Amino acid sequence: MTLLSKVREVDREGTTRAASRIPPGAGRVLSAVEEMAEGTKLWCGAAAVMMWRGGWRGRKAAAAGLAALAVAQVVSNGLCKQLADRPRPPKEWIPHDEVDDRPESSSFPSGHTAAAVAFTAAVVPSWPLAGAACAVPAVMTAVERVQSGAHYPSDVAAGAAIGLASAWLVRRVPVLCRRHPVRLARLL
Repeated sequence: MTLLSKVREVDREGTTRAASRIPPGAGRVLSAVEEMAEGTKLWCGAAAVMMWRGGWRGRKAAAAGLAALAVAQVVSNGLCKQLADRPRPPKEWIPHDEVDDRPESSSFPSGHTAAAVAFTAAVVPSWPLAGAACAVPAVMTAVERVQSGAHYPSDVAAGAAIGLASAWLVRRVPVLCRRHPVRLARLL
C-alpha cells in the first residue's frame, strides 16, 4: 500500500468516525463555534477584546494573531484551494444533514483551521493565557470541519500546518528585519 492510499484510507475512516460518533448535542456546540469562526468573526472579536482589555501585551498579541490569520487565509484560500481543487468528502459518508450545508470550494486545505491555528499560535508568545483560551475554540473548529463532512482529516492537518507556519513567519519577520535590514532591502 502506498503512502497516498494510506492517507486516503485514514481520511475515509477518520471522516466517517467523526461524522457518526460525535453526539448530536456536541455536534450542535461544534457547529455554533464554527459559525462564529466563519469569516474570521471569532478571531477578530478575540483580537478586539485583547486590544481593549490586555494593554500593551494584548495589542501586541492581537496584532500578531491578525497578521498570522491574514497570511494563513491568503495561503490556504487564495493559493492552495485554487491549486488543489479537491472534492469534499462523499455525502454517503456523512450520516446527518449538516453535509447539505457545506461550501462548493476545494476541500484542501481547511481555511477555517488554518485561520484558527494561525491566530492562536501567534497570540501564545505574547500572551500565553489568551492563547490557551483561543486554543479551545480553535480545536473545536478543526474537529467540526471533519464532523460536518466539510473536510477530510488531512485537509484539517494541512490547514493546521499552514496556520503554524503563518504564525512562525509573522513572529520571525520582524526579528529578521532587525538583524538583516540591508539584505532584506535588496530582496524588495
